Amino acid sequence: MKKLSVTALIAVIATGPALAEAHMDTANMIRTRDITGGDIYTLNGPMDEDTWGNWEAEGVGPDWNDIGEIEDVILDRDGQMIGVVAEVGGFLDIGDKHVFVPVDDIRLTPVDDKTYVIVTRKTEEQLEEMDSVDEAWWN
Repeated sequence: MKKLSVTALIAVIATGPALAEAHMDTANMIRTRDITGGDIYTLNGPMDEDTWGNWEAEGVGPDWNDIGEIEDVILDRDGQMIGVVAEVGGFLDIGDKHVFVPVDDIRLTPVDDKTYVIVTRKTEEQLEEMDSVDEAWWN
């Protein structure tokens, strides 16, 4: 009887991940590793609430300005994305700063099936004027 219980337990453990994967809609999921380290772009012009609220893109636009890199994706305790930490300014990691850009000011845009970029309605100057993120509390 003990051997049967162990065998049943092993079978349940082995099929658990397969069952969980079968119920996940992976087509609508994005891994944070596909976002972090990616580029962050600005549209080089102001965008009001209405225009930004209806704006969408597929791929990187030819007139977009690459202004930095996505350092981190920030989630709240419920697992909802609330923004990103962007590395902006500087040159070759000298003189750059990390700023928090809230989710209302960014759009996640696919580049291909595996990578994404962030587009913000903030200008490069606006981002560089923001307060730096004190990352000490994360460590």
